[in-house]
Amino acid sequence: LRVAWPLPHGAESLHAVYKPIGGERPLADFPTGTLANREEAAWHVSEATGWSIVPPTLVRDGPAGVGMVQLWLDTDDDADILRMILTRDDRLRQMAVFDALVNNADRKGGHLLVTGADVHGCDHGICFAVAPKLRTVLWGWRGEPLTPDELAAVASVREALDADLGHRLRELLASREVDATRRRADALLG
Repeated sequence: LRVAWPLPHGAESLHAVYKPIGGERPLADFPTGTLANREEAAWHVSEATGWSIVPPTLVRDGPAGVGMVQLWLDTDDDADILRMILTRDDRLRQMAVFDALVNNADRKGGHLLVTGADVHGCDHGICFAVAPKLRTVLWGWRGEPLTPDELAAVASVREALDADLGHRLRELLASREVDATRRRADALLG
């Protein structure tokens, strides 16, 4: 399996998570065979925020067929994710905004990857639904206004949806899902 990611200095290879489309379990509320594309789409939106919440993720051909390939991140095994959630750890706030933007229907504590001072998210296969499906453990900031930095990140995504990001997402998602993402960005900027 070959993916063109730059290697850290001195490294000969990288580890990655690979989820072939052929191994996807059908879901009643998401089209069959689309989860890998949704994972890549989430990475593109994450990059558009400037927050790099989602590790680099691409759809590529692999040993079991086409699927999602995501850069493996070594995590802090001692991180107390439940405590982070319950105490509204500031490192999770941007992820909560990101989840609202992509309509994440599956944010669990196990989908939080603590890598030192940073927290990343994984498992974004059931995002981007047209209907509201936000299901997350990150409710600590519900009802609070977005900060200026968060508004700037959402505005960056909104602008990019009318340009390159929108074109790329339309290659990965249904047009109505991209349009719904645009509406969610508009609502967050409200």
